Amino acid sequence: MMDKVRIGIIGTGYIGNVHGRIYARNPRAEISALFDIIPERAELAAKSIGGRVCRSREELLENCDAVLVCTPNRTHKEIALAALDAGRHVFCEKPFAIGIEDAATLRDAADRSGRVFQVGHNRRFANVYQKLRSLIDEDKPHSAHIKMNRGELLNPSWTGDVEVTGGFLYETTIHLFDMMRFQFGEIEELVAYGSQHEYPELDEFSVIFKFRSGFHCTFASSSDASWHFPFERIEVFCHHRTIITEEMERLFDSRGTDANFETYAYHMVEKEERWGYSTEDDEFLSAVIDSHPPLVTAHDGFKSVELVESVYSAIRTGEKIRF
Repeated sequence: MMDKVRIGIIGTGYIGNVHGRIYARNPRAEISALFDIIPERAELAAKSIGGRVCRSREELLENCDAVLVCTPNRTHKEIALAALDAGRHVFCEKPFAIGIEDAATLRDAADRSGRVFQVGHNRRFANVYQKLRSLIDEDKPHSAHIKMNRGELLNPSWTGDVEVTGGFLYETTIHLFDMMRFQFGEIEELVAYGSQHEYPELDEFSVIFKFRSGFHCTFASSSDASWHFPFERIEVFCHHRTIITEEMERLFDSRGTDANFETYAYHMVEKEERWGYSTEDDEFLSAVIDSHPPLVTAHDGFKSVELVESVYSAIRTGEKIRF
């Protein structure tokens, strides 16, 4: 059994440093190698989180047990495949891949590899969504309204570049597409509408989802809605009950036929834990050290890509998508 996992990070931008800081504090991990196409960025990261700055991806793969893929969206498949081919465990940030064919190729390679492959859908581990899951486990929900917006696609500039992101749904909305499966189960069919207003891509979406269980929900996502709080929100409707989340900050639970409600607040929890990053990173280590499947698998990553592509297809064709 492995006692300490040597971590290699490919891509030392914002999210690479978030994970790097968490692993640098974890006694079960060692930051062993860093690589970025901008060497100065890797050198700056090394000063705060440690690790050997590598001159190539190949050098990094020779000096780690597990690879964190924290690069731009369209590069994930190629880098993750190289890491699997080198026999390394992989943590791949969302999105799992761009396009259904690449997602299927990567899923199949991960399944064949015998290595741990975890996808970075951090919100599954956020306090507020863990609380929501526990509440609806005890009270079957009927329906929901979900939104996930951005205030703009200007900062950083690449968020508005389809060649980098794969499209707005891949960059932001995919988080709550995965969250729907996590909370409510498998989706049976969807109807979607989209339009283009502010940016040179589809940037406004309205979707209706029906689940195998009979549960159904509406979903709205806008690229230029301002940063009015909360930019993401789930309203779940049960029998004489409404449960509402506001980003990763708090949850309201209103039961009965009057206006009383309970509040669960998480704003005093450190952001790395509140947003689920600390827990997902610790779970990845546990999966590697104890040789068990990760809590967010390559199949989960594939399904999130499938949902994104299905929404785009429904808008393009004007047809209902059935799974």
